[in-house]
This record gives sequence, structure tokens and C-alpha cells, in this order.
Amino acid sequence: MRFTKYAWAVLAYNLLVVLWGAYVRASGSGAGCGSHWPLCNGETIPRAAEIATIIEFTHRLTSGLALISVVVLLVWAFKRFEKGSLVRKCAVLSVVFMLLEAAIGAGIVLFEYVAENKSIARALFMSVHLVNTFLLLAAIALTAWFASAKETVITFRKQGLVVPAFLIGFLAMLLLGVSGAVAALGDTLFPANSLSEGIAQDFSSTAHILLRLRIVHPFLAPFVTVYAVVLAVIANVSRPSVWVRRWSFAVVGLIVVQLSVGLINLVLLAPVPLQLIHLLLADFTWLSLVLLFASSLEQMQEVFETTKSKQSLNPQFSQQ
Repeated sequence: MRFTKYAWAVLAYNLLVVLWGAYVRASGSGAGCGSHWPLCNGETIPRAAEIATIIEFTHRLTSGLALISVVVLLVWAFKRFEKGSLVRKCAVLSVVFMLLEAAIGAGIVLFEYVAENKSIARALFMSVHLVNTFLLLAAIALTAWFASAKETVITFRKQGLVVPAFLIGFLAMLLLGVSGAVAALGDTLFPANSLSEGIAQDFSSTAHILLRLRIVHPFLAPFVTVYAVVLAVIANVSRPSVWVRRWSFAVVGLIVVQLSVGLINLVLLAPVPLQLIHLLLADFTWLSLVLLFASSLEQMQEVFETTKSKQSLNPQFSQQ
């Protein structure tokens, strides 16, 4: 179906926009358009622009196209799917989170939380930005997922510990992502010449707060990833279906690769290309966990509906 292909394309495009936004931060180009928004240095299209301005202005253009893409997704979803559809609901959430994304981005520019700004407020804005970005990607992915096959009615009732277990996993992944964003900001603002120098910076009593927070990410990573792996294994065992198995394998595989890249990133002092790869893998891991959750609920709903059907056809079945 054309809508489904378009929805997956919107997700892929937004992943690229997210990566370009990370490059804006890593390259120190966040102040390329000054403190002007939505204009760039007071101009609609900057002339005689420097490289930092080109990078930041390109990010604004791609972000604007991302907003248009999710608005089209929403309009198309309302035309194609019935009222109450999961596709409609997720498309609405996609637009809501996209508007929040734009507002947060505007705030970062207008308050000048860019370039060499070392305030804790910048870290807080980046943390909120990261959480909203993850939620935006999840909403778009679920829009595409529910449109990919026949409409599935999902209920959070009679799911046992599945829902709270996944909610804990989502919160843990968001916390890990936030700590990663803060660590990346610290790497950008306070680059070290060696690994030993970087570790000394982290534990120095006179170090900037962003440096002292940098250690949180590698500390959290093993605990969160082990929980996610256990969650994927349990989902695979308790919710036997093709897609649960595929997404659980994806979660485990991505986590293994992510930990390896994270370690290399640490040893090599966070070069920009590795930072971007690390972020992309984090996005993929997050989306795989979200789709594993959706697949688990779908499978449980199918079992529930099958049991219900058997009970209606055979009264003795319900008495067993």
C-alpha cells in the first residue's frame, strides 16, 4: 500500500534529520544562524554564508520538510483509515511531537543554548529534545507498523506484567539516551587529548558539571542493556510469533553492536562520525524495542480473540 511505504519513508527521512541535527551540535554550528528563528541571521535565505551557517540553515530546511512530511502523513491517515484507527492516533501523535520538536529547537536557538554555551540549562534543553525525538520516531514508526498489515485492536488489559515491564524498559532507554546526549555535549565542549586525561576530567573535584555528569552514561549502559536483552528474551518466549521473534533478535543484535561501538567511541575520544553512528544505533535500538512491544500486544490480542471465539462456539470450552 502506498500509505505504508510513505510512512516508512517518513521515518527514514526523520532519522536522517535527527543525525544532521546531531552533526550541527558536534560540529559547533548551532550558532550558524545567530539567535534568529525562524529567520537565519535576520534573512530568509542567508547570503555569503559561512560553513557553520550553511550547516545550520540546511538543518532548518530539512526540519521544515520533516514537519510537512508528518502533516501529509496525518491528512492521508484520516482519509485512508476509519475513525478510532490506531494509524490515525499515531499519526496525530507524530504531528504533536513534531510541533514540540520545532518549539524546543526554536528555544535552543533563541536562548542561545548553542556553540560554546556550557550552561546546565543547555543540557536540560538537550535532554528534553532527545526524549521528544525518541517519542516522535516511535509515533511515526507505529503509524507505519499498524498500517503495514490489517488493523490490529490492541488492549492494555489482561496483559499481565508485559506492559509495566516494557514501560520500565522504555523509561530506562530514555534515561540512557539523555545521559548519552549529556555525555556527547561534554565531549564537544571539553575535548580531551587522551583517554586518561578524559577520565581525570570526569573525576576532578573542580571539573565542570557537564564533565562530572559524563560518567553517568557508561555506568548506566550495562544495566539498561542487560534489562533490554532480558525483556526481549522473555517476550520471545512468552509471545511466540514471527514478528516478536524478529524484533527480539533485532533488539539483542543492535545492543551488542551498540555496546561495541560505544566502547570504541570512548577509546577514540568520541570522533564525530562515531558519535553519529552511535546515535543512529541508539535510534534503531529504541525503535526495535517499541515495535517489539507493539508486536507482543498484537500477539496477545490474537490469542485472546481466538479463546473468546472458541468459548462462544463451544460452551463447554469455557468451563474447562
